[in-house]
Amino acid sequence: MEVFYDKDADLQNLRGKTIAVLGYGSQGHAHALNLKDSGMDVIVGIRPGTSWDKAEKCGLKAMPTADAVGAASIVMVLVPDEVQSKLYLDAIAPNIQSGSYLAFGHGFNIHFGQIVPPSHVNVFMVAPKAPGHLVRSSYTKGGGVPMLLAVHQDPNGDTEAIGLAYASAIGGGRAGILKTDFREETETDLFGEQVVLCGGLTALIQQAFETLVEAGYAPEMAYFECLHEVKLIVDLIYEGGISNMRYSVSTTAKYGDITRGPRIVTEKTRKEMRAILREIQSGAFAREWILENQANRPVYNALLKKGERHPIEEVGTKLRGMMPWLQQGALVDRTKN
Repeated sequence: MEVFYDKDADLQNLRGKTIAVLGYGSQGHAHALNLKDSGMDVIVGIRPGTSWDKAEKCGLKAMPTADAVGAASIVMVLVPDEVQSKLYLDAIAPNIQSGSYLAFGHGFNIHFGQIVPPSHVNVFMVAPKAPGHLVRSSYTKGGGVPMLLAVHQDPNGDTEAIGLAYASAIGGGRAGILKTDFREETETDLFGEQVVLCGGLTALIQQAFETLVEAGYAPEMAYFECLHEVKLIVDLIYEGGISNMRYSVSTTAKYGDITRGPRIVTEKTRKEMRAILREIQSGAFAREWILENQANRPVYNALLKKGERHPIEEVGTKLRGMMPWLQQGALVDRTKN
């Protein structure tokens, strides 16, 4: 796999070009502010409201989405996946200029055919491998997060160079920019979210918590052992891999890890992982999510509310209130980003 750094990117490729960042959520605010701090001409395409005010307070120029698209030669789409296709039809397709660059932070809508740009538009993806708040905080500290770069259409013949410059301008070149394609990014991203990073992890935490509480242990003890200390272990793995974590924990913890872990993640679990991967590859998950949104998200909303009512949330709120240092330097500040 090819990996690029700042030395491989030429920010001059972005000079003289107006970049429109559509959306001002987690990724949108990070891309826009990092581009601005890198000296780029950036505008934010957004609907009037709270996010519009947040963008302007940070010194960014906010415009209605359609106007921003028409004024830009590079358009980065960072609104949620489920609204991108409608936004494309309503505001992007009628206003994007021939020869412009249409960019995405995730390949979902291109890969699954929900957005089909005309052949005269260049299409690329820059996908940071971190939440937007970390993309921003890392940049402000002089660092960056690894990013993925992919090209889908290249009528101008320079789309990779433009995408590489864009990734470098938001901090990716400081950590490494890996070349991939839309299919690989989309399918691995969905799989990781569903099986490990979100779905697998939260289900494991909740069910382990329930097991201890059902056995008569204090909910506070269950919270610490099944949720709070996850960060300590993940930080060690993030820093140096699984072996680094095992080097750092007790021999008792190591023995429990290597002998009991395989009893939790069994061949039956692996079988389910393969089934989930097939659903992603076949487009079954994409169709399910698209239909869920068309029906106003009844399953999504019900399951989110169920999760919010889980006892671990109440216990966690109380315990985190006793640890004010957790909010010092917090990545997420909902009043600003």
